[in-house]
Amino acid sequence: MTNGRRRTLIGAYATLALFTVLAGQFWRNLLGWWGFAAVALVVVAGAVALVVAERPAWRWRRVPKSTLAFLLLATLSIAWSAYPAGSALGVAFTLATTFTAVALALCLGWTRFVRAFGGAIKWVLGLSLAFELWVAIFVQEPLPPNFTDYGDDAPMAFYWSRDLLFQGGPIEGIVASRNLLGMIALFGLIVFGALLAAGSVRRAQGIGWLVVSGVVMLLTRSATVILVGVIVLVALGFAMWARRVGPDRRRGVYWTAAGALVASVTLLLVFWNSLLDLFGKSEDLTGRLDIWNAVIALALERPWLGWGWVGYWIPWVEPFDGLAVRNGVEYLQAHNAWLDVWMQLGVVGLIAFASIVIGSLWRSWFLAVDRPMDEAGRPLPHSAAALVPLIVLVALIGQSLAESRLLVEGGWLLLIAIAWSTKQRQWAPEPLPAEPPPVPASRMPPAPGVTR
Repeated sequence: MTNGRRRTLIGAYATLALFTVLAGQFWRNLLGWWGFAAVALVVVAGAVALVVAERPAWRWRRVPKSTLAFLLLATLSIAWSAYPAGSALGVAFTLATTFTAVALALCLGWTRFVRAFGGAIKWVLGLSLAFELWVAIFVQEPLPPNFTDYGDDAPMAFYWSRDLLFQGGPIEGIVASRNLLGMIALFGLIVFGALLAAGSVRRAQGIGWLVVSGVVMLLTRSATVILVGVIVLVALGFAMWARRVGPDRRRGVYWTAAGALVASVTLLLVFWNSLLDLFGKSEDLTGRLDIWNAVIALALERPWLGWGWVGYWIPWVEPFDGLAVRNGVEYLQAHNAWLDVWMQLGVVGLIAFASIVIGSLWRSWFLAVDRPMDEAGRPLPHSAAALVPLIVLVALIGQSLAESRLLVEGGWLLLIAIAWSTKQRQWAPEPLPAEPPPVPASRMPPAPGVTR
């Protein structure tokens, strides 16, 4: 197999893997749980094959130890879990997702990972618009997932699509969740904007996908994603400011950031009710306060080591049975990743989880704002793509305050991939190169040269 075909095959697999973790609900709604399990097995098998074929080099000093500590604690929690079979299943899913993330981070490198991530986002957004259009034109009514029979009185949250495209949304796309689809659209704005600024994608194509991402994000009408988008813009502004002033004059940046944080919290407390009215939210944040109170009560019963790792809640197992029910819908998450970790793995697990997030954020910040050096110690130009780990991680952290997606599927894979890739790039910076201009046919060499 030629190097070109090998890279194409690896890129296709990486796109499929990232699409699957971003849009797991698509496979479940389309093929059922058994079909989803088959797709997941293909993705994990592909990760194993990728590692065997590429044999990525790694060193112990480049391994983020906090990820290993968290995984070890989650695995050990099976021993004291209140639901050991459920914990064993949850640990298996977490380990499989972690292995896939590490395989992609080590075998692709950050440059190719970002390209595959962008490809997966394109598929999710494009299929979501096509799916909602198909439902609006041909189905013309709410569409349930395949292999289900909810009856006539099922809550609308059970449906795959609610057929609201021609009403201006909110749409939920192939992922069956407007908050999740909105986050993927926000990732699209981040990734395509960075690729466009770095010159790593053709201008028309980059602008086109930025427009698609923006349109989808608006059609989801997700208040959570809008607020996360504001946080992302603020983080981007501070990162660009830190880049401009250089490492010797950043004290003002940090003091201003601290002041902005204090001011934001103060304004949030003062204008809380007005913000709820603006976003059309009830005083209990669409039931989140009740869920948080129930989760905190459980966490206080086992504060240090928790009830046992499970990831997704198992609705037929105590204490999750009936724990979070609203309008006939049983929710399978705490709607806050930090509370979820505290309940499942206690204070010890929360410390391990925070170490992953804080360590990744620390490395992402300095990789984004410090200019990389060449082999001779000379500074290289900043790359817009170097901002991607930082901004994506900021988005994930913002989402983690209202959703637990950071602990499962796409959220967990992105967190682990950023943790491992930033640890690798501490020692070997890897900015995205600009896409080379096309070579005129008259100047094409008769045989392929050395590939990059």
